[in-house]
Amino acid sequence: MSGDDAGPARLGWLDALRGLAALLVAVEHSSHAFMAQFREQVMPQLNLGRYGVMLFFLVSGYVIPASLERRGSVRAFWTGRAFRIYPLWAAVVGSVLALNLLGVVHMGARFAGRDPVTVAVAHLTLLQELLGTPSAVLVLWTLSYELAFYLLVVALFTVRLHRRPATVAVVLGTLAAVSATAAFVPRASALSSAVGTGPLVALASAALVTAVLCGSSGPSALRVPGAVAGGVLALVLVAFNGTVPLWEGLVILAVMFLGTAVRRAESGGSTWPCAARAAVVVLVCAVGSAYVRGEGAHFARRGWITAFLLAVLTFGVALALRHRRFPRALIWLGTISYSVYLVHPVLLAVSDGVIGRSRHDDPVLEAAFFAVLLPLSALSHRLVEVPGTARGRKRIRRIRST
Repeated sequence: MSGDDAGPARLGWLDALRGLAALLVAVEHSSHAFMAQFREQVMPQLNLGRYGVMLFFLVSGYVIPASLERRGSVRAFWTGRAFRIYPLWAAVVGSVLALNLLGVVHMGARFAGRDPVTVAVAHLTLLQELLGTPSAVLVLWTLSYELAFYLLVVALFTVRLHRRPATVAVVLGTLAAVSATAAFVPRASALSSAVGTGPLVALASAALVTAVLCGSSGPSALRVPGAVAGGVLALVLVAFNGTVPLWEGLVILAVMFLGTAVRRAESGGSTWPCAARAAVVVLVCAVGSAYVRGEGAHFARRGWITAFLLAVLTFGVALALRHRRFPRALIWLGTISYSVYLVHPVLLAVSDGVIGRSRHDDPVLEAAFFAVLLPLSALSHRLVEVPGTARGRKRIRRIRST
C-alpha cells in the first residue's frame, strides 16, 4: 500500500502490481456508487477489493523486510516507515474530519457514543482496526495489518530468525487452517468486548510505543525484549481482536511472509523450491480455510477464493516477467498508488454527499470519477508523499551518521 521508501531504483514490475492493486480496490469501491448492477454480477464470482488488497500484501511482504535488512537498523526502518505513511495519512484523515464538520460527509453513525480521545489515539497507532475502533477512512483497516506485519518482521530480525520467512509463512498458514477446521472463530474485536475499548487502546498504545522505542535502542537488554513484545502484541491483536475472521487475519500475515520468502529466494538467501513449497502450503491452507469458514454463503466463498488465487497468480506472472518492460501507465499508477488508495474513499464520500448513488450502471460517472481521482492522486503524491519521503531520507542519513 505505502510502498518502499528508500533504496535502489524502483522496480517496474512491483510498481505495475501496485498500480493494478490500487485500481482494483478503487473500482470495487466506486462500483457501489456508479456501477451497482455490474457489482451485483461480478462480486459473487470475484471480490475485486480482496484481489487488490492481497496483491498489495504480497508486494509489501516482498519489499518491506528487504528494506529493514538493507538498512540494518530498526531505528532507521521505523523512521522511514513513519515518514512514508503518516504525511498522507494525516492529510487524508484531516480532510475527512474537515468535510465532516462542513456537513459534506457524515461520520457520526460510525463513531456515535465513542470517546473521541480513544478514537484519536487508536488511529494514531495505525492499529485502530485491531483495537475495536472503526476506521475514519474505510481502507485504513489494511494499514493495521501492515503494521502488525512490521512488528513481526522487526521481532524476527532482532532475534535473527528473519532468514526463514518461508517457515513463518507455513506456520501462519497452517494455524489459519487449524483454526478454521477446529471452528475456533473468536468474535470480532473480542478483546475490546472483554476489557473495554478504552482500556485496550491505552494498554496497546503504551505497549506499541514501548516496543518501538526499546526495539530501536542500542543495548540488547532493551532491544530484544522490546522487539519481541511488539511481535507478541501484533499476534495477539490479529488473533483475538481483528475485524476479519481469525483464519483470514492469519492468512494475511502468511501471504506477506510468502512475499518475503520469494524475495529471499530471488536474492539467493534461500532456494526457489523452499519458496514454492511455502506457496503451495499457504494456498492450500488459505483456500481450505475460506471454503470451510467462508461466512456460509457459497457465493462469498467463491468470490474470496477466486480473488485470492488471482492475486497469487498475478504476482507470480509479474515475478516471472520482472526483467521485461511493463506499461508506463501502469508503472506511473503504481508510483501514485498510495495516494490512489487513500484518496479515492474521500472522493467517493464527497460524491455520495453531493450527488448520491446511482441504482443503475452509469459508466460515464464511473469514468468521470477516475478522471478526477487520478490527477488528484498525482497532486497529493507530489505535494505530500514526495516531501515526506525526502524528509524521512534526510532523517535516516542523520541516524546513520551518529
